[in-house]
Amino acid sequence: MILNHLMGLYTHPKQEWQAIERNHEAVKSSLSHILLIALIPAVCSYIATAYIGWHPANGDPLFLTPQSAMFMSVGMYFGLIAGVLALAYLSYWMAKTFDASPTFTQALELAAYTATPLFMVGVSALYPVLWFIMLVGLAGLAYSVYLLYAGVPIIMNIPEEKGFIYASSVVTAGLVLLVGLMGSSIILWSLGLGPMMQ
Repeated sequence: MILNHLMGLYTHPKQEWQAIERNHEAVKSSLSHILLIALIPAVCSYIATAYIGWHPANGDPLFLTPQSAMFMSVGMYFGLIAGVLALAYLSYWMAKTFDASPTFTQALELAAYTATPLFMVGVSALYPVLWFIMLVGLAGLAYSVYLLYAGVPIIMNIPEEKGFIYASSVVTAGLVLLVGLMGSSIILWSLGLGPMMQ
């Protein structure tokens, strides 16, 4: 059951959201999807920072020590999982404002499958040039937002006109979570837990 909707979300998203709505999976299955997909950016960023080297500008590549790269990748992995779970909870909590009563499983499915394109663009870290990663990241973000707007009326059973406002609220909450995650990273770095260069 893990990853069984992945291709459908890219080839025919609305029909795939309807299939997800018809056959709700257990919470365990959605969690397994999140745990597996979140490995992509974590593993790729570890390989890139420790062995390929980052190219933030013209010049020599920058490398992290393997221990520092591992520490950052593990932190990224758990941060991404926590972000998706927080987004699922916010989606579940906000639905009541829009006269919907989804289960937490529905909210978790929405968050997990919406976050999938963002996690999959983590493969771009294997070509660690800043402009390339930014372009691929923006494409992944745009497709995630599209999936959210397409999936909200179907998964959360909210009328289309309310679904747009609800999805916009979820996007705003997601951006706040992203800024919070980035802020946490900066705080940890200032406490001496930042990367160690080779």
